[in-house]
Amino acid sequence: MRIKTGETELEAIMAGDYTRGEMNIEAQKGMYVGTMKAGAWGALITLLGLAYATFTLSMGMPWLVALVVCAGGGIVIGLGMGFGGAWVATVVGLSGLALFIQLLILLFQLAL
Repeated sequence: MRIKTGETELEAIMAGDYTRGEMNIEAQKGMYVGTMKAGAWGALITLLGLAYATFTLSMGMPWLVALVVCAGGGIVIGLGMGFGGAWVATVVGLSGLALFIQLLILLFQLAL
């Protein structure tokens, strides 16, 4: 083993184990693809939440109409991006949560 100028002993040892183009990168590729998909999911969910808030608070659109528009648009955009059935289930679940929250708001308004 020859140590080049400016190279540590560990670097010299590791350089001997490396052969260019022979490393299995499937694990790294899977991690990268998963991270990008999670980032896209998060960005789209944030966009839908902001759109819903804008429609209901700024534009005065009824909450149910805004919910249907955002959920429908979210499903179409998500399927267009190749998110699949898990995305549809997530949007439907978040829409169900929004309906539950609006029901609670209605009940509290009636109680006051």
